[in-house]
Amino acid sequence: MNKILVTGGYGLVGSEFKSDEYYRLSSKETDLRIGKDVDLLLSKNKFDGVIHCAGKVGGIAANMNYKGEYFYENVMINTNIIESSRKNNIKNLVSFLSTCVFPDQVEYPLTENKIHLGPPHFSNDAYAYAKRMADIQIRSYKEQYDLNYKSVIPSNIYGPNDNYSIANGHVLPSLIHKCYLARENKTPLSIWGSGKPLREFIFSKDIKKLTEWVLYNYNENEPIILSTSEEISIGEVVDMIVEIMNFKGDIIFDSSKPDGQFRKPSDNSKIKNYLPNFKFTSIYEGLKETIEYFEKKYTIIRK
Repeated sequence: MNKILVTGGYGLVGSEFKSDEYYRLSSKETDLRIGKDVDLLLSKNKFDGVIHCAGKVGGIAANMNYKGEYFYENVMINTNIIESSRKNNIKNLVSFLSTCVFPDQVEYPLTENKIHLGPPHFSNDAYAYAKRMADIQIRSYKEQYDLNYKSVIPSNIYGPNDNYSIANGHVLPSLIHKCYLARENKTPLSIWGSGKPLREFIFSKDIKKLTEWVLYNYNENEPIILSTSEEISIGEVVDMIVEIMNFKGDIIFDSSKPDGQFRKPSDNSKIKNYLPNFKFTSIYEGLKETIEYFEKKYTIIRK
């Protein structure tokens, strides 16, 4: 049996890798910012592959106020994992990027060859440039050392093990938590913006399956986008959450609050060409499973 290291092993994506072949690493166990600690971890365990999900992440305010920290820590984490994997003769590695690596001004849909065509959005440019550096390091190592290292670019991931913080969470878990509180307190459900912006969402369990395939089968130098390429409005998502959670109160779309970017569509042609029969989890079924977990584990989930 192969032994695969999963960094960020208890986060949204990492927590999906539950079988015995996966060694899920927590930040408390090893500080990935420190090279010698990463070297010790990898030399001691003799991993066959690495799925690198870990990173310093945060909301818009944190990304804008602590740009130095976000750049330095993410560069160090990525550099240490990739370099230590090379030194320890690990042949297969998958590193997670983000759609924020794409230029702010770019022609849609997003495709893998557009990452470096211009500067990213100013609100999270330090984080985005750190992720771009990981892409360059992986491409360079693949060329020089003939290693099967590659990057994936997922669209908006959601799933049971997310952070449900209303202030700092992603849009779907934040909406779920808001709806829960509105239902329990019998208050209106207030939604930032008009509800019209479009987003692409992908279930964490689908990401897990696709990442396993990428680890062993994808050999191109370019990253690969992991998305459904199916857009849905925030308002439609709210309707689904309200139905699943049996919320009967008023819903208020606060148009005085910003909508953010209206849409950021991606092209998943590459993964579909490789896996034409892959069946993505529908947004409704994924939300249903996520909400069931949220309600069952409310007292212990990240929020």
